[in-house]
Amino acid sequence: MLQRLTDYFRGVRGEIRRVSWPTRSEVISFTALIILLVIVLTFYIWGVDTILQILIRFLSLL
Repeated sequence: MLQRLTDYFRGVRGEIRRVSWPTRSEVISFTALIILLVIVLTFYIWGVDTILQILIRFLSLL
């Protein structure tokens, strides 16, 4: 049992060594891209919500 657990963790350590980690500049650019997308989608959803709210208020007056 202990041997299997040791082999498992050695395998995990070997796999982590083979991972290609992103560079600092890649992390910064991807983070900026995600923040920009979140801001754009926030305004899009806010706009659609506002339009639907106005439409529902207008229809409820009829």
